[in-house]
Amino acid sequence: MQTGRAIRFLKGAPLLAREVESVTQEEIRLRAGVVIATHVNSFRTVRGRTILAAIFDEIAFWRDDASANPDREVYRAVLPSLAASGGPLVAISTPYRKTGLLHERHKSCFGKDDADILVIQGASRLFNPTLQQKMVDRAMRDDPEAAGAEWNAEFRSDIDSFLDDGQIMVAVDMGRPRELPPRPGIPYAAFVDASGGRSDAYTMCIGHRHGDKFIADVVTGEPPPFNPSTVTARMAGIVQAYGCRKVTGDNFAAEWVATAWRSQGLIYERADMPASALYLEALPAFMREQISLPDHHQLIRELRSLERRTSRMGRDTVSHPPGGHDDYANALAGCLRVAQPNTAFVSTYRGAF
Repeated sequence: MQTGRAIRFLKGAPLLAREVESVTQEEIRLRAGVVIATHVNSFRTVRGRTILAAIFDEIAFWRDDASANPDREVYRAVLPSLAASGGPLVAISTPYRKTGLLHERHKSCFGKDDADILVIQGASRLFNPTLQQKMVDRAMRDDPEAAGAEWNAEFRSDIDSFLDDGQIMVAVDMGRPRELPPRPGIPYAAFVDASGGRSDAYTMCIGHRHGDKFIADVVTGEPPPFNPSTVTARMAGIVQAYGCRKVTGDNFAAEWVATAWRSQGLIYERADMPASALYLEALPAFMREQISLPDHHQLIRELRSLERRTSRMGRDTVSHPPGGHDDYANALAGCLRVAQPNTAFVSTYRGAF
């Protein structure tokens, strides 16, 4: 984030300009020892400081690979830092889906007399009358839901969390190891969400059914950057250790993925449905508590972030939020699909490894 606008404001007033000691890309240091700084939305970077005031910019869109709920985590970390000064905490954001800290504060405090919390909601032109109404009207015609949030400060009704936190955490078995070893006579299934190694992780899930419950035995992945051939070879060794003779891959996988897996002596098949359909098919298993997951941080974070969108035609789709990822979640949902009794490939593992 740039400090240019802030420094122009300070230097525009002679009294304030004299207080500026140094300027960098992210900090403005004043002579009194005060620092005006910008930070990423990480709860780790704000700890151990005395803060005079904090501004959370676009809090409804915060994403952080280190936390499933970065808005709440940063909020909790900042409060002790503000305690000594008693300074204000300001959150400014375009509304998004009906979840998170912004929506919670709006729901509990908007329009209510509270000495400590003030919630203001208003359309863009209310705060900036120079905006052209015809621009807003055009956006409303093109996409009413998106424009309602962007220009009229309305929370979106077409986007919701796919899974609530309770449904996810009841599926997590905290007492089991991260990976369960292969056992004789178990029909394991394997699913991969491959990546070329630049932006997405290369992920895999191996699982099996125990009665009406799906057990995710292995959830593993490689974050970018990486050599996809090397990762494929490593994962192929795991698949073979569980006695599987084939893997199923993401519906949109490129042809090199099939070639890479076949070169490892394994059958490779593409999934019979896209990721969105896999998520929707997995929902009943979560609701009935028929899934057992390891305590895998990235997987849990991605499951919490999944968004369910309803189109104007009433059709539901599920995907990661803008700028987010669902590589581990996709591998899990795909493995759940191929582990169904009518789709699972029986493992040849008999305890020889």
